[in-house]
Amino acid sequence: MRFPLVLAASLFSTAALAQPLVAEAPLRAHLSFLADDLLEGRGTGQRGGDLAVRYLETQAAVAGLQPLPDGTYRQALTIVGSKALPSSTVTFSAGGKTLSPAVGKDIVFGAANGQEKVAFDAPVVFAGYGIRAPEENWDDFKGVGLKGKLVVMMVNDPQPTASEPNRFAGKSLTYYGRWVYKYEEALRQGAAGVLLIHTTASASYPWSVPANGFGHERFSLAGAGNAMEGWLQEDMARALFQAGGQDLDALRAQAETRAFRPVALNATVKVALNSQIRSIEQFNVAGIVPGTDPKLKDEAVIYSAHWDHLGKDDEGSARSGQSDHIYNGAIDNASGAAALLAMAQVAVKQPARRTQIFLWPAGEETGMLGSTAYTRKPLWPLAKTAADLNLDSMNFVGKTHDIGVAGAERSSLYASAAKVAKRMGLRLAPTIPDLSGAFYRADHFAFAKAGVPAFNVGSAVFSGDGSFDFVKDPKASSERLVAFKKDYHQVTDEYHPSWDLSGMVQQAQFTLNLGYEVANDKNLPVWNKGEAFGKVKR
Repeated sequence: MRFPLVLAASLFSTAALAQPLVAEAPLRAHLSFLADDLLEGRGTGQRGGDLAVRYLETQAAVAGLQPLPDGTYRQALTIVGSKALPSSTVTFSAGGKTLSPAVGKDIVFGAANGQEKVAFDAPVVFAGYGIRAPEENWDDFKGVGLKGKLVVMMVNDPQPTASEPNRFAGKSLTYYGRWVYKYEEALRQGAAGVLLIHTTASASYPWSVPANGFGHERFSLAGAGNAMEGWLQEDMARALFQAGGQDLDALRAQAETRAFRPVALNATVKVALNSQIRSIEQFNVAGIVPGTDPKLKDEAVIYSAHWDHLGKDDEGSARSGQSDHIYNGAIDNASGAAALLAMAQVAVKQPARRTQIFLWPAGEETGMLGSTAYTRKPLWPLAKTAADLNLDSMNFVGKTHDIGVAGAERSSLYASAAKVAKRMGLRLAPTIPDLSGAFYRADHFAFAKAGVPAFNVGSAVFSGDGSFDFVKDPKASSERLVAFKKDYHQVTDEYHPSWDLSGMVQQAQFTLNLGYEVANDKNLPVWNKGEAFGKVKR
């Protein structure tokens, strides 16, 4: 039987407009496997991470994603692992006194330059927030030479004032306030080393976080890094400043003004840093759905979700006496990695006008290393990359009436997200102050820094406040989500078969729908006028 030509054309048009539907069954299967003890927490430089890469590239092939030009699904990056040895010491001489901070209790530090031995004597300088931000008319350095000196800085941003309530984004944390930026700026200034003063309020996490981080192997991309970087516990910093003839609180107050200039303490430091160094090869995993439009297929939309977590820690478990030594990372981020596989499985059946790239970066937990390496040597020209839509720590509680798009308001992606949400019967969750700098803590930020409109398609898991509007039992659902905080980066972040993944499927579907909206639009997304990332040339 032959259909009338008009009817056939109508049916074809309707089918072309239909969005591919993400299924729960494959998402759950991928999630349960990636979070299994067998993968040992998918640690960077560990066997479990290698297994995760092998699984992802195999499943990408099964789904029908096209490989990279070299015929594989892997993009290699070289990572340097560094772990400070117990023989390492930092000793201050200040005002005739000798201060020897206890490693782990008063100070944590390590090398990021790939050198096994670092040794230097240097004067100590306080550089306030350590920020150079021309758009804020702010320069904590004022041309003062810091080469060869140990620079001590505060974390966070200059605080808003009554006359300038929106300086440095007001209550929100900007990239200038992040520890990553401080280390980057110290390197640009040529400092011999850098230490950040820790307070729970300014860092937004307790001392145990940097203490644990520096107590284990740390990773960086191969290349130049600080010879010595770390943190000072506040009481130790106060004692050092006092011995060096300065009052820490008084200097903090000075650092809240644009007139601040670096202050030299009457102090020197002697550093002997011995490290265990290794160079390892890790892999981003990527697969492609080619576009159908003769011209637009040269442009691409990227969906990303990191595959790594914290791995297994036999030594730490032995010290703490806990029997579980595997950081499974079920929510962070087996959930996102699994969702991308489920999305790819249906996307290959209905290509968009632009090319779609499914990307699983390595090393997110160690400083967004995989996504940063990608933007330095992109698989697709950044000038022709429409957007990056990232998934990290997804919703395991149930469906919501709204969807989190924090960060999308910086670009035209917000308008696109609003259109998609309306079609799906969803609301966009209200934008709230980014107090912990969440926008700068996931893989999409590497793309934003490179000029590509990007954001993390967030759930209440990522915001951590449980403030989303759940369809079933809103109060209990929010409480379950907030309770996840105690599992974040702990061995208890494990997969549970009882989880209601309808919200995770909803989040994945929204992300895929948004990707199609961008991939089929005649125009590329753009940053809003005045947005800092919009100044980066793609």
